[in-house]
Amino acid sequence: MVENPLTPHSKDLGLVAAEAANAPIAEQVPASFFKQLLGFWVTFITIFKKVNTVEYPEVKEPTAERFHGRHQLNRYEDGLEKCIGCELCAWACPADAILVEGANNTEEERFSPGERYGKVYQINYLRCVFCGLCIEACPTRALTMTNEYELADDSRGKLIFEKEDLLAPLRQGMLQPPHPMAPGTDHLDYYRGTITGSDSAKSAEHVHGATDA
Repeated sequence: MVENPLTPHSKDLGLVAAEAANAPIAEQVPASFFKQLLGFWVTFITIFKKVNTVEYPEVKEPTAERFHGRHQLNRYEDGLEKCIGCELCAWACPADAILVEGANNTEEERFSPGERYGKVYQINYLRCVFCGLCIEACPTRALTMTNEYELADDSRGKLIFEKEDLLAPLRQGMLQPPHPMAPGTDHLDYYRGTITGSDSAKSAEHVHGATDA
């Protein structure tokens, strides 16, 4: 077998290590006065910089647009939940802070388009490191992060958020689930974003009322 000449042999590495160990230590001299002064100059100019201090909580600085704050479970425009209970967010979480239990939708009780929805959804903010990996794993954009950062509390139990704490509020034109999907649509229409809101919700409300009657 022809050896690669570019690959160092073990004996060569031993020689290099021995030469490095026996090499004389270079003379260490103190830096010149100018270099020392230059280092102090960096510290000196910070004295004149404006201090970014506010009287919190009376004054609250706005967060960055991509700030990782409290999570939110989103809804479609007619009010149905985007979460399908796939548990991918829980698998992606490096801190094991998310618990999801899925359940099947029925025509009598439909919480999301398609077959399943997130029946139980918990986020333990005692463990969460706000890395955002759960957001990247979500296939339906059901989970996003808000700019809310005031999560401190006086009880550990209050820092375990349930589904009701994480669900986005109902906007105008939305209906409280469970309710049917918009007439003439399927789950793919929801995933494509073709459900526009109030008209679909009113149609669903009409079908839901007729079913109850």
